[in-house]
Amino acid sequence: MLTAAKKITLDEYMSMPIGAPYQYINGYLVDWPSRTVDHQIALGNLVQMIMNCEDRLQNKGIYLMGPIEVVLDDQNSFQPDFVYISKERGDIIKDYIYGAPDLVVEILWEKNACYDLRPKKDAYEKYGVKEYIIIDPIQQNVDLYILKNGVFILEQKAQLTEILKSALLRGFNIEVSKLFQ
Repeated sequence: MLTAAKKITLDEYMSMPIGAPYQYINGYLVDWPSRTVDHQIALGNLVQMIMNCEDRLQNKGIYLMGPIEVVLDDQNSFQPDFVYISKERGDIIKDYIYGAPDLVVEILWEKNACYDLRPKKDAYEKYGVKEYIIIDPIQQNVDLYILKNGVFILEQKAQLTEILKSALLRGFNIEVSKLFQ
């Protein structure tokens, strides 16, 4: 588990150099080392899968590969691995994203899993992320949470030989076995 170095303000966090190895979680500056090769392989394969998504091909929103800064409030600014923002909500896009994306994907690794599964997931839920996908390269599975009545519900858990189907984006299917090749 990573340790929170110290409590700081959002302004202090945002004044750090771009690419600094931190995330801002519950008011704390949290060490965030570089991503691993397995992490980046899964991210690259995910991006290839989403490039053929029917909604993306019809230009129905903005798709961004992380790390990209997502500012949720004055205590939480994260850098998810992938986000989607519908055209209707495009006003949250400035130099960074100021508000909850419609879809967030996080790829776990041993040094960040505790944050992606707890405080970040809780914040995404609180601020209205409609769909949260967690990719686990170690267990080689993918979990899909959808927001119902303000609460994340586990909609699907796809194992290595299965396909996860987005509830939000038509044609966005994750062939789990292909994520980890």
